[in-house]
Amino acid sequence: MSPVTIASTIQEFMSFIELLDDAYWEASTIESKDQLYDVISIFTHEMSELNKLSIQDHHYPYEIITEGIGRVIPKIERLDDKKDAIIQRTKTLIDIKEVISNVISILESQNGGVSDFK
Repeated sequence: MSPVTIASTIQEFMSFIELLDDAYWEASTIESKDQLYDVISIFTHEMSELNKLSIQDHHYPYEIITEGIGRVIPKIERLDDKKDAIIQRTKTLIDIKEVISNVISILESQNGGVSDFK
């Protein structure tokens, strides 16, 4: 398997952030909103660092920049498990199901396939 590029990671993370933002506004409980906001803020921080890179560097393999993104896998896995209860709108739920597995794969490839920050 070839390494994931910075460009493809940016695309997946942006899609994920947009879907999490939709899910945040659609969530019906404060607990759900807090859980979603936490993940959104971690990915937003990573994206702000990725956006500092030169566009000419986007073909290079992706490497985690911020500490938080390396520790978010357990939170995403919990979100994945609870997504049917948290995400109320069908379109958002279907879209996030497609993107969440890609995001987890990208992050696990950075941690050697182990989510050791539980």
